[in-house]
Amino acid sequence: MPEDKKIFILDTNVILHDSTCIHNFDEHDIILPIIVLEELDQFKKGTQTVNFHAREFVRELDKLSANKLFNGGLPLGDGKGRISVRLEKDQHPDLAGVFPDVDNPDHRILNIAYHVSKDQKDHEVILVSKDVNLRMKARSINLLAEDYTTDHVRNPEQLYSGCRYEENVESSLIEKLYEHEGQIPAAHYAPETPLRPNEFMVLRNGRKSALASFAPGEMENEFYIRRVNKDNVYGITPRNAEQSFAVHALLTPDIKLVTISGKAGTGKTLLALAAALETRSKYRQILLTRPVMPLSNKDIGYLPGDIASKIGPYMQPLYDNLGVIRGQFPEKSEMFQRLQKMLDEDKLTIEPLAYIRGRSLVRMYMIVDEAQNLTPHEVKTIITRAGEGTKVVFTGDINQIDHPYLGSRSNGLSNLIDKMQGQHIYAHIDLKKGERSELAELASNIL
Repeated sequence: MPEDKKIFILDTNVILHDSTCIHNFDEHDIILPIIVLEELDQFKKGTQTVNFHAREFVRELDKLSANKLFNGGLPLGDGKGRISVRLEKDQHPDLAGVFPDVDNPDHRILNIAYHVSKDQKDHEVILVSKDVNLRMKARSINLLAEDYTTDHVRNPEQLYSGCRYEENVESSLIEKLYEHEGQIPAAHYAPETPLRPNEFMVLRNGRKSALASFAPGEMENEFYIRRVNKDNVYGITPRNAEQSFAVHALLTPDIKLVTISGKAGTGKTLLALAAALETRSKYRQILLTRPVMPLSNKDIGYLPGDIASKIGPYMQPLYDNLGVIRGQFPEKSEMFQRLQKMLDEDKLTIEPLAYIRGRSLVRMYMIVDEAQNLTPHEVKTIITRAGEGTKVVFTGDINQIDHPYLGSRSNGLSNLIDKMQGQHIYAHIDLKKGERSELAELASNIL
């Protein structure tokens, strides 16, 4: 084995995050502790994404010929390392007083990793885990430990915002945008930093200003600078430039995928729902969904009542946004009654994300709230289910994550924004100003 070759030891949660992970370690070797296979066996049954990853990984191992995995390992392909399964060993004497609970799965993985590090002193041995506590335990015994970072964005602080402010723009150009067509060929305005398709701009010069987007035309490589209006949607009026940009993207039929990020109170979900209702005639159904992500270590099984009662608390924020929109209209008004009719006829539905697996998403306006709690694979699965005439909107705050194994760099929303920027049917906007209340904005900024 070359001296610069590393040995990576995988934790179970890495595989449940990405079943193809073993192909992402280049020329380095991979060791799977036997306890990892035992834990994967407990996840094989079910319809959640982790169950899918468990099944796919075990099938992949079976293709590699299971017998040889326990006898020196198997090569993963040209230019790749080897993968092997390591059986249990008696607890290393160095760990006896540190981790006395030898039956703890994490401690069993640490014990195998520690034995390997002592047996392979000429090579770096690195434990890879999504569990920050396990990584800290590993480092406490001088064992190298890393997060699985293959699907991480480089810097969430520099993530594409979807909007830019252009200063000292000629007044004549701004005036043209207010003429009847509301657009000019992109060749008339070329900033130093090239614009991305559907990127938004605030054009200003101290005297005049305009909101605009870099909009694709009907012909290939045809683009326009198109004025963005402050449109009222189902009784909701944007309160700032970024909200106006969000509404524009949400209403534009040629934009099939929209992401809206921002802290609490910026109006992400409210605007998405209002825009969906405004364009309801173009779609067969409006579907609001979000992952069920408990804020404590107790899942919905601990809550009293039937399944509807259990999921109710998690769906309540979506109902709250619906209540804000309904509150714009008198109870006996046509708009209020129309909204109630949509609910009664299932034209507007609110469901947990797990309930939509396997459904046909054709001619639907689908809003996925709290998307920062999804893995990149889960986001990909949702989008690849979108059928003809479907629009998918993801909303979330990449800095407010409840998932134990995701962060601002590794969640599905960050990954989606980073990978999709520049696509002609995609638009993104980061909402920066809170509009819920002065108190909410103050708390969000300083607490």
